[in-house]
Amino acid sequence: MKKIRIGFVPLHRRPFDEKWALELKERFIAAVKSGFGDAVDLVYPSEKDTKLGLVSDDDDAEAVAELFRREGVDGIAIAALTFGDELAGARVAELVRKPVVIYATKEPPALPGGFRRSDSFCGTLSLASALYRRKIPFLFGGIVLPEEEGFRRSFDAFVRAANVVKVFVGAKVGAIGPRPERFETVTFNEAAMAAKFNQRVVHVDLLEVVEEARKLGDDDPRVAKVVEEVARQLDASGAPREALVRLAKLEVVLRELAERRGLVGLGLRCWTELQRFYGVTPCLVMGRLTDSGVMAACEVDVYGALTMAMQYAASLGKSVPFFIDWTIKHPTRENVFLAWHCGNMPPSLCHGVCRLGFHSVMYREVGAERSYGTVDGRMKPGTVTISRLVEYDGEFKLFLTKGRIVEEPGEFRGSWAWVEVPDLDKVYRTLIEEGFVHHASMIHGDLAEPLAAAAKLLGIKVVAV
Repeated sequence: MKKIRIGFVPLHRRPFDEKWALELKERFIAAVKSGFGDAVDLVYPSEKDTKLGLVSDDDDAEAVAELFRREGVDGIAIAALTFGDELAGARVAELVRKPVVIYATKEPPALPGGFRRSDSFCGTLSLASALYRRKIPFLFGGIVLPEEEGFRRSFDAFVRAANVVKVFVGAKVGAIGPRPERFETVTFNEAAMAAKFNQRVVHVDLLEVVEEARKLGDDDPRVAKVVEEVARQLDASGAPREALVRLAKLEVVLRELAERRGLVGLGLRCWTELQRFYGVTPCLVMGRLTDSGVMAACEVDVYGALTMAMQYAASLGKSVPFFIDWTIKHPTRENVFLAWHCGNMPPSLCHGVCRLGFHSVMYREVGAERSYGTVDGRMKPGTVTISRLVEYDGEFKLFLTKGRIVEEPGEFRGSWAWVEVPDLDKVYRTLIEEGFVHHASMIHGDLAEPLAAAAKLLGIKVVAV
């Protein structure tokens, strides 16, 4: 993913200590450049833009807002370096309208005679009230100095949250074919998506995709490249070559469609038409698309694809999610459940050898020879975050929990992992009572804080366990 551009507002109010404000400004800049230089471009005013390169009044605010718009920032960090002028800070936020985090700073030693030099927290309260009054969503990063772990942690969460907002607002998601008729669980509300988040669902006929795939030659270099990559990633020795070629053609068409239409992800009609009329199961294709940054959800689950996109953005593109079903409890271990799906795990997440197999359920209807395309194997261990976006009556909710993939024996067809969470009964009860569905997205890493922060900025209710 591209670097995130964060606009830094060094807020000051006269007659507080401007030397302290200038020192803190440079320390914040140095802390961000040293700690986040690979992920963040920091945009901030110089003495050419504002008085002393600080922001103290409306003229400064207007100049900084113009700088941020010109540089295309994705988020705004406002630090009250002294008491801070709340109207100047609020003016930047209302003109630029990007995710906002605000910081108070710790007080330096008093001057001789007991004069306070900063009084930052008092001014930060004024700034927060000004933002609240204007209904501008914001996060509070704490009372910090830039070298402290508290700043590093909160700024990291904000950068990730800002990237989620950047990806989520205005997102286009492909709906490839109609949802399965008996799966009301994956319905979606295009009107609410457009009104709240400026999102669009791009509808594509499944027949159109199949016909485009059939037009590709077996020797097309794009097809050959996919076949070679799959042979390196998986044990495909048990799958007919013609099935692998069909999968490669389908991947080429869907990948180019996503690039052409600017899709963050897609939901695919994955059964049973593709098996019956094209001769493969598309799970491998969905996993490989996800591996490349195009989030692919089963059963035309548009909200599922958006959940995946949120997780991928929160990871800054460093991890990819696995689109799972919530399934059975472990027969003997407390708080362990099977995260499973038919075979759509991204190959990069395989633990040990994964095999290219045929669909363990669909073959009963269409035959094994028309069902090849699943990634059969387990997911690599580690800490994971699990989330799910739903919507009822125009209100969006995000479920969040954390867990870890454990090394437990098991031989299942499809893609899977045993996952331990702190309180599985509470997770299951919350899912049911809050109207969440059987699909979720699971990604390596502890991303609960930035996802919750992004949800707050977006006006999405968080349901955390």
